Amino acid sequence: MRRLLSISAAAAAGLYVPGQPVSAELKYSNNSGGSVEIYGHLNPAIISVDDGRQTETNVLDNDLSRSRIGLRLMQPFGSNTFGVRFETGLGFPNSTEVNQFGSNCSGWTRAGLRHVDFWLEGIWGRFSAGQGSMVADGAAETDLSYAGTALYSYTADANAGFMIRDTAGALSGPAAASAYDNLDGSRRGRIGYDTPDFNGFSAGVAWGKNVLSSADDADYYDIGLLYGQDYGSAAFSASLAYQVRDNAGAERSDVLGAASVLLVNGLSFTVAGGTRENDAAGASDPSYYYAKTGCENQWFNWGKTGVGVHYHDGEDFNVTGSSAKGWGGGAVQKVENLNTDIYLTYQVYEYEDAAATYQDLTTWVLGALEILTLRGAAH
Repeated sequence: MRRLLSISAAAAAGLYVPGQPVSAELKYSNNSGGSVEIYGHLNPAIISVDDGRQTETNVLDNDLSRSRIGLRLMQPFGSNTFGVRFETGLGFPNSTEVNQFGSNCSGWTRAGLRHVDFWLEGIWGRFSAGQGSMVADGAAETDLSYAGTALYSYTADANAGFMIRDTAGALSGPAAASAYDNLDGSRRGRIGYDTPDFNGFSAGVAWGKNVLSSADDADYYDIGLLYGQDYGSAAFSASLAYQVRDNAGAERSDVLGAASVLLVNGLSFTVAGGTRENDAAGASDPSYYYAKTGCENQWFNWGKTGVGVHYHDGEDFNVTGSSAKGWGGGAVQKVENLNTDIYLTYQVYEYEDAAATYQDLTTWVLGALEILTLRGAAH
């Protein structure tokens, strides 16, 4: 779940996200108002990456929205609600685990645990604890367009591990993930608080640790402000976050945010950006901006269609003085009878630094985000 008016709260509650299908649910209710829901989706894709000299084509699980299954429990507790969420990726070969040197698929590991989350919420807000979204998770990805199912501010989902090749033919450039980051937040073992909604505004704060990696002992802190409101027939959403990674006194801090508007005629406009300050010796201080325009309508009987084009411009992500530009377009078609979004994207990645001259990396993706149909009667 990536895009919403209130990102961190929605991620914890599993609410609907515009531009992203909701996982189908098998729901059981008890006599006291509580419920248990099972949900999930699959996201296989044909991904073809051309580095200027060779082309790799694979069928993979698209990291844009990894295949997963989850369980969510909600139970009234006096005037409040207690919730538990467990969600895990399924461990299929993933688009981040392939590059010019082959596949490094690790299958399911504990890093696939997305949520082991507990919360208590009421009119006073929400307290959360456990593995789940930090406040900044999704703050760079607020996006109301239906094309956001396939195109959004993190542009390296499909080719993250692929190295950029120089004009001499050597794989001397960085991996795509190192040059095209959007500085978005993460999931951590954390404690956090989110305020209730005040006329469309809400805020949150969290502290966490990377409990899924024994190699990461840093402390993570973040704070965020979220806004979402309808203005007549138009919808507007925005997010702003500040996050810090403190590793034994060496701090890395990010300011990031995004805003999106969806008009009644189906046009949408989305922008995002961020900047980083890094105290580590020799580290660069990268920044980027992102823009997208989209259009959506139900031109076909089988479901809504969304199309869009976007552009990413980043500096200093790999080394100081480097430049990473990317542009592309795509389309998403809902097939209601199959409970599936079929999408096609094409993206070009242009990288520069002082060390060499590089060839463009181009990527085609044809995928299907299929919501699992879970059979069962509600009780």
